[in-house]
Amino acid sequence: MVTQSKFEPMMSSTLLDAGARLTPHHYKIFSSQLQYQLVIGTVCKLQESGFYWGAISGKEANSLLSEEPVGTFLVRDSSDRRHFFALSIKTAFGPKNLRIQCDGNSFFLQADPRGSSTAPHFNCVLKLVHHYMPAKVADGKGGMCGVYFIHTGGEKIPLELLRPLSSSMSTLQHLCRKAVNGHLDMSDKRDLLPRPVKEFLEKYDSSI
Repeated sequence: MVTQSKFEPMMSSTLLDAGARLTPHHYKIFSSQLQYQLVIGTVCKLQESGFYWGAISGKEANSLLSEEPVGTFLVRDSSDRRHFFALSIKTAFGPKNLRIQCDGNSFFLQADPRGSSTAPHFNCVLKLVHHYMPAKVADGKGGMCGVYFIHTGGEKIPLELLRPLSSSMSTLQHLCRKAVNGHLDMSDKRDLLPRPVKEFLEKYDSSI
């Protein structure tokens, strides 16, 4: 169960430019110019990720994940017009779908309705996904983030993001970029890189 966000209609998602267009069935209204820019930037990065499946439905996502190992996941457009994106995951109880909440300036999952803590917020869906992956998977450095539980149908299922389901073949350049992004000790050396290389890394600043 996911809490529905409320917002004032100000700008339609149909105004997205051709370089980062949400799919035609998407009717969510932007609440502000800031949210518009937030979603535009996120769509551009998701399109680079290789595990963004666009306008598939929850049923189609479940079918794709049904034969995959537990922990396999993908990001898609939400079929609910009140949300932009959804996270589909193969759990030990089968495929599950989570709406990704979006307020004026961040993305987040619904907070545990039985807990007192608030869910962390991120300025990009990729950062949200990275947060809920075990550190040894996301960065190759070991460690584990706090466990997030999916509450559905009376079940309490731990969210395990272990392996993205590829929607397209990644280029060798993109694979190299992800490898570089996974080494945090490189961050203080990026200023020494040629500008085209720096811009290429900044265009997709995730290791997943």
